[in-house]
Order: sequence, then C-alpha cells, then structure tokens
Amino acid sequence: MRGNVIDLAVAVVIGAAFTAIVNALVEGIFNPAIGALFDAEDLKSALILEIPTTSGEPAQLMFGAVIAAAIQFLLVAAVVYFVLVTPVNYMRKKAEEKRKAGIEEPDAPASELDLLAEIRDLLSEQKRAQVTVDAE
Repeated sequence: MRGNVIDLAVAVVIGAAFTAIVNALVEGIFNPAIGALFDAEDLKSALILEIPTTSGEPAQLMFGAVIAAAIQFLLVAAVVYFVLVTPVNYMRKKAEEKRKAGIEEPDAPASELDLLAEIRDLLSEQKRAQVTVDAE
C-alpha cells in the first residue's frame, strides 16, 4: 500500500477531471434548483446582501456563492470518501483478516535482477557439468 509518484500523478489528473464534473453538477442542477427557492436565476445570484460604502457604491455580500461552494465541497468530499477511502479501507481490512488467518498472499514476481542472477547460476552449473563430462 505504499504510494509512488505515478499513483500521485494519476490522482491529481483524475481529481482535476472530476472537478469539472462536480462544477457542472453544481452549476447546472443544484444552483438553479436552490436559486429557484429564492426567486433567483441561480444560487450565486441569490442571497445577496448590499451594504453601503464610503464611495457611494454598495458592496455586495454574496452568501449564495458561499453556499454553492460549500455544496460543491460536500459533493467532492462524499465522492472521494465513498469511491476512494471506503474501498481502500475494505481492502486493508480483508488483507489484515487473511494475514491473521494465516493465508499467505502470493509473492511478488521475481525482479529482472533476480531472474538474471538465476540464469547466471544455471549457466555456471551447466558449464561446470560440461567441463566434468569433457574431463571423463
């Protein structure tokens, strides 16, 4: 379960792509639906509080935009939890149960270095056997 750079890069790319999906979901469905409750085009244009300033132009406090960002955050957090965290925790639990039950997990395949060393040893044994046969 050790991480590496490739896994991290894949996670960043998938996260960026997933952000577009969540943005579309929030902008296209949730914002208009909640904005309709407040008689606004979308949530970002709802719940705007104007306060006076010294320059005469009113400043706008956009509470709807904050609520929209909170909804977007909750959607991303829920998907990350249920799609990534829960399955990984499940796999760790199953691996721990196997370990406690004494079930050995299959060994990782031999590395190239191990295979080359094995080939070297076999060739060496074969050469020694050939020398022995020639000596007789």
